[in-house]
Amino acid sequence: MANRVVVPEQDSVVVEIEIAAPPDRVFQALTDAKQLEQWWRSPICETTAWKMDPRPGGKWGFETSPASQSINGVNEYKCHGEILDYMPGRYLVYTWIANWNDKPDAKTVVTWELVAIAGGTRVKVTHSGLSNQPVVRDAYRGGWPGVISNLKKFVEE
Repeated sequence: MANRVVVPEQDSVVVEIEIAAPPDRVFQALTDAKQLEQWWRSPICETTAWKMDPRPGGKWGFETSPASQSINGVNEYKCHGEILDYMPGRYLVYTWIANWNDKPDAKTVVTWELVAIAGGTRVKVTHSGLSNQPVVRDAYRGGWPGVISNLKKFVEE
């Protein structure tokens, strides 16, 4: 099970997990659109489209079918952004602009950090820029652990 923490200033949600696979394999699952389509899933809605251009300045995004629950009155989720930085096998950083955010046009930032450990990879995802978005900050506290648990299951299979 993933550990989750909201940092004291309430700006970020941080989730960590250990995956029994090398960092390059985990990075591949984070940056290949076909693989993202396979593991980035939720029991409340189905992802219908994924795009990922994993290079600085590259664009990424996803859309879902109507969900069984809504956040801020939205139940068809659309999210996109731009790759800010990356190093294969080490980290991936991108902006996150989501139509269900408290402020739908606001850019937040998602950072994936991968560290090689004995037997695999320690994965840390930090979603920052949430200090003025209390509704989605709480939703992300519940959502990110599921996302990285799905990543773990997919990569380890």
